[in-house]
Amino acid sequence: MTTLRQTNLARLAGQEFDVLVIGGGINGAVSAAALAGRGVKVALIDRGDFAGGVSSESSNLAWGGIKYLESHEYLLVNKLCRSRNELMRAYPSTVKEIRFFTTIQKGFRWPPFFIFLGSVLYWIMGRFKTRPPRYVSARQLEAAEPVINTDNAAGGLEYSDCYLYDNDARFVFGFVRKALDYGCVATNYVAATAMRRDQGRWLVEARDATSGETFTVAARALVNAAGPWLDQLNRDTGIQTAHHHLFSKGIHLIVDRVTDNRRVLTFFASDGRLFFLIPMGPRTCVGTTDTQVDSPEVGVTDEDRDFVLRNINTLLDMDPPLTRDSIIAERCGVRPLALHGQGGVADWVQLSRKHVIEVDRDRQHLSILGGKLTDCLNVGNEVVAELAQLGIEVPEPAACWYGEPTADVHEEYLRQARLMNLDELTDPSSSEPLSERFWRRYGQSAFHLLERIREDRSCARLLIARAEYTRCEMELTAQREMVVKLKDFMRRRSKIELVLRPEEIVEAPGLRRAAEILFGDEAEQRLEEYVGGLQLDVADTEQYSN
Repeated sequence: MTTLRQTNLARLAGQEFDVLVIGGGINGAVSAAALAGRGVKVALIDRGDFAGGVSSESSNLAWGGIKYLESHEYLLVNKLCRSRNELMRAYPSTVKEIRFFTTIQKGFRWPPFFIFLGSVLYWIMGRFKTRPPRYVSARQLEAAEPVINTDNAAGGLEYSDCYLYDNDARFVFGFVRKALDYGCVATNYVAATAMRRDQGRWLVEARDATSGETFTVAARALVNAAGPWLDQLNRDTGIQTAHHHLFSKGIHLIVDRVTDNRRVLTFFASDGRLFFLIPMGPRTCVGTTDTQVDSPEVGVTDEDRDFVLRNINTLLDMDPPLTRDSIIAERCGVRPLALHGQGGVADWVQLSRKHVIEVDRDRQHLSILGGKLTDCLNVGNEVVAELAQLGIEVPEPAACWYGEPTADVHEEYLRQARLMNLDELTDPSSSEPLSERFWRRYGQSAFHLLERIREDRSCARLLIARAEYTRCEMELTAQREMVVKLKDFMRRRSKIELVLRPEEIVEAPGLRRAAEILFGDEAEQRLEEYVGGLQLDVADTEQYSN
């Protein structure tokens, strides 16, 4: 059977594109979706999986950047708030408002009421699209969240921002899928090994990581959206930019749910930066760190783990306190921060998180530096505008290139789901009804799931206990989501690896069935490859826990 990826691999070498986007993280994904949505002939490649880097290691927040008020980046906060509001409007089932509960310790550099006034300004800059903030005394903090250690608390505040209900990588893949639906030719595990400009077009030598085959992709314009690897790619190509990246490593630890209240607990950690406890279904995501590193190749160290655990045990009344044995999973990535000039020294904690698009007009080349998930729609629109200035024909779009299907489509889906009593099939361990989950993850493609369940109601059963993925979802994933390795699904298309311990996953009876659905005849090979990697993770966990 010819897969979607095989079809796209053949199409990559068989035609010339208007634009080739290199990098399938959030910047590359929105660039491809925005271009394809306007009828531009575009291709997208990534040397690994889509959202395989920093775009799958974030805090899962879509927030307006309240912390940037302190560094007086009012224009950035204003822009991010507008972007957050548009994400809320366009993705109501995915980007959801959530309350942030912030504790201010005694002796902090700003008094609690002054910080509360900042949150009021933030709410105003957010155009009143969220619930208003409120000042919270230390006594109210303790009453609302008994888990907070208020011994040294001067007070706090409650305000609203947004988070991603699923995970960041799933959200990024939604843009890749949207680009595919508009005609983009996208493939993962294809590396650009050499690039040159020849007779008014780019010729990119590419290598398929799964087969080792090489081929040439031709395009009039090139977009470098390689994230932390952008600078190296530009050096190899001879492209010079006024900005370059500094790298800040951030880690999160996943532990058992700390509080039953569905809100984000926010503190200022011992290093002065914001420290979050973010709901993640039955778990809590804790972090983050902010450590300058020289390379995007990073991992979690014992020092990182101890920093996060020390802060959480200080800021919360945990009995017993959390230890390394409490860690269920870890996330680790680098934030590529755009710095003007070629120096390597800056206060990266204060360095702006804004994105920068640099254009080489003579060579029809764009570089996207920095950025945040919250600002992704602006990146897509700006890339389109810049390429239009370079002479790439950009037709007027027939419809908006992003967002969930229209309200009438959603209503028809819900009507059909009610007629077949879909929610009665929801597993008791699930955190939400099937009708909500299917729509949020698949949009209009959720109709295919309804049809499959009508044929066989057993398709609505979970394949892996407490993982919230049904058999019919796995079948749809195999057809539409270009899964090459089992880890692509377990870590990025889903968040199973983030809510189950490695040993739980290895022992799950449904893991083999999932591999069979996703890979057919290659199931045993992919399963062995994946389990081997998880067992190494278990061994590492046992090592650092001792």
